[in-house]
Amino acid sequence: MTATLRRLLTLADASRPRAALAAVLGALTVIFGAGLMATAGYLISRAAERPAILSLTLAIVGVRFFGLARPLTRYLERLASHDLALRVLGRVRVRVYRRIEPLAPAQLEGYRHGDLLARMVADVDALQNLHLRAVVPPIVALVAGVVAVGVTGAFLPAAGLVLAAGLVVGGVAVPALAGALGRRGGRRQATARGELSAELVELLGAAPELVAYGGEGDALTRLRVADRALVRLARRDALVGGVADGAGLAVVGATVAGVLAVAVGASSDGHLDRVLIAMLALLALASFEAVQPLAAAARELSATLAAGRRVLELADREAAIVDPTAPAAPPRWPFAVALEGVSARYARGERPALNGTSFRLEPGRRLALVGASGAGKTTVVNLLLRFLDPEDGRVTIAGRDLREYRQQDVRRAIAVAGQDSHVFSASIRENVRLARPDAKDGEIERALRRARLWPWVAGLPDGLDTDVGEDARDVSGGQRQRLVLARALLVDAPVLVLDEPTAHLDPSTAQELMRDVFAAVDDRSVLLITHRPEGLDLVDEIIRIG
Repeated sequence: MTATLRRLLTLADASRPRAALAAVLGALTVIFGAGLMATAGYLISRAAERPAILSLTLAIVGVRFFGLARPLTRYLERLASHDLALRVLGRVRVRVYRRIEPLAPAQLEGYRHGDLLARMVADVDALQNLHLRAVVPPIVALVAGVVAVGVTGAFLPAAGLVLAAGLVVGGVAVPALAGALGRRGGRRQATARGELSAELVELLGAAPELVAYGGEGDALTRLRVADRALVRLARRDALVGGVADGAGLAVVGATVAGVLAVAVGASSDGHLDRVLIAMLALLALASFEAVQPLAAAARELSATLAAGRRVLELADREAAIVDPTAPAAPPRWPFAVALEGVSARYARGERPALNGTSFRLEPGRRLALVGASGAGKTTVVNLLLRFLDPEDGRVTIAGRDLREYRQQDVRRAIAVAGQDSHVFSASIRENVRLARPDAKDGEIERALRRARLWPWVAGLPDGLDTDVGEDARDVSGGQRQRLVLARALLVDAPVLVLDEPTAHLDPSTAQELMRDVFAAVDDRSVLLITHRPEGLDLVDEIIRIG
């Protein structure tokens, strides 16, 4: 637990001055609250004796001061602590993304999409509690508790000892009990949230197919099971919270009763002015504001650490694909691209996705790789983009192994358009510009013209600003594929890889698309990866794999 917390704090790398400011303001809030209760108690008790009004002036000023200072410091404390938490959250999210981005896609294939989403969103969001729950509250409790005990002890040492004992029990024993009871539930809740997110994402993504084939009942059942599991864990957590809160209130009551008993006894013996009895009791009561958040913090810390472990499980993975320490210069066109006796697999122990595959794509040539589903055609794309390195053999550009180049240099030389290319729920402009964020509208128009899509775009009411919907569901399959092609053409890479570009299209639309594609590529090298006949009459060579 301590090691995980230390690693998460290192990952968050929060500003120490900001954390210290939040802690100081939190401690001042509690101290001013206790001061308000104590001075108010003294003022009421002293006023009951009907003294001269001038003798109450100091107490009246004290009540006014603490009454104004407490809400002001509380506001500033909330401002500082939430500023700290949101800054940490932004920093952690960026760092986690930067760590897992090199893992995609090959090293993330073992995770369900919904689970990855839960780790990137819900689990990372939970880390904002690191400082709000794990760092700041204990410091506030320590500083404010010491001040409260010191002030109480100055008036009556025995009452100070009773208060100190109560604060130790309420600030250490009760949070320890809450943490122990909630530790297991916190770990299981993080996993259950990931499972529920995974089921929900898959249900929403596959809804049309599930309804068409009557599978929605089973999918909804799995979703309900995951939801009930999370609800059960949430109820157990609420029960633990109730037990901890009850124990905390019992400690508060016992401590205040103890302070009252000591104060009354001291007053009876003549060692304490009776006016101070109410002041000490109210001071003791208000002092527990410092330790009461610790039980909830301990429970939430368990859940935060569980979420943090799920984040670290991703962030700690070493990327299998790394740049060389002394990279070669970027390849200069014209160049050939080749696979030389390549064997590759995605994970140790799995059967090879490719086994001894070889081919050579000369500059300006058009080559087709044909094979059945599962023959390793998409693996060829991953190898060419260096999303995956070969187990045996090598992949070359301009006669050099891809592992000698920087990854970005390889990906600038090869553009990919295919069935798995993602189309975002955004405008046509933004989807095409993804390939080159600095592209002007004129360049985007030229790419759309080369993909034979501009006449359709120009006829839309919103033109380039037309939203295409989630994964381009608001446009046809042929328009989606042409949009992906326009994105690849915008890069102006010398090698174009078409990965199953006619998937989900009818034969006539597929043949028309392939004619337009080959007309648009000019003198680029083209690698067509397909299991369909459309476009094969337009290539220079056909190689069968699998």
